[in-house]
Amino acid sequence: NGESTVDVERRWIYERSQWPIRAEHHALLKDMDHTSWAVQDAAQSCDLIHLHTAQGLTCTRFVRVPAVYTLHGPHDSKLSDFYARYPDVYYVAISEFQRNQESMPRIRTIHHGIELSRYHFCEHKQEYLSFIGRIAPIKGTHLAIDVAKRTGIPLKIAGDIQPINREYFEAKIKPEIDGKFIEYIGLADLKAKNELLGNSMAMLFPIKWNEPFGLVMVEAMACGTPVLALRGGSVPEIVRDGISGYICRSVREMAKRVKNIEISPRALRQYVEENFSLERMVAQYASLYEETLRHGGALKIA
Repeated sequence: NGESTVDVERRWIYERSQWPIRAEHHALLKDMDHTSWAVQDAAQSCDLIHLHTAQGLTCTRFVRVPAVYTLHGPHDSKLSDFYARYPDVYYVAISEFQRNQESMPRIRTIHHGIELSRYHFCEHKQEYLSFIGRIAPIKGTHLAIDVAKRTGIPLKIAGDIQPINREYFEAKIKPEIDGKFIEYIGLADLKAKNELLGNSMAMLFPIKWNEPFGLVMVEAMACGTPVLALRGGSVPEIVRDGISGYICRSVREMAKRVKNIEISPRALRQYVEENFSLERMVAQYASLYEETLRHGGALKIA
């Protein structure tokens, strides 16, 4: 939309952001309206179209330029069947875990990367734990509180409370918040995130679902803060056990590990530089774009 501040050539049909939209059917219509316009517009002046929403796939039938599509959400068998109807599109999974759940013939993995200069490295930590993410059962916010209680170490929580999770927050999280031992700071912008993660002795990631990619784990490590996570989804791809954090089997094990962290903050920063930099991600996408344009329908699967 016209409010975007991304430093590239921008085109739009909506002057102002349309999000959030309360009615689902209104949201779908807005998305289809904007996506169909964007695909048609791009096809007239671009060599390749990169899509991020499933609605855009339907529009590829009406243009002659090749398309790349990045998968962002959890596996859905119905969506996979939908993707199969567009075999000429080149798909990107954001983790090997996600890729292994799909069967499209043209799919490769490109991990997310971050702009390291935006994340402040902090070597000296304060004695508190951090949790950043949606306040939701599948994110394990209540388990992070359990870890804090077991260790006696304060916990600072940041994240959005979506309407569907309001009841969970009121019942499981809010009664534990006292502003001292358990603190909820709301939704954190980049400045607040840097401060929260950078000063934290460890970030907790006690997920209860198979997340395709947890970017906050990379953000924590970039700040020099180790991640303590429960195993699930892409966690083993992002957290190298004993190197960039610890993968635990239970909340009990996580609580024990908090007391025995032996990872250098500088080693964590270096780990992100080597594995999850923006430059690495951009280079991999550029390579995919070039191969897509060069070989067309004969993409070599990496």
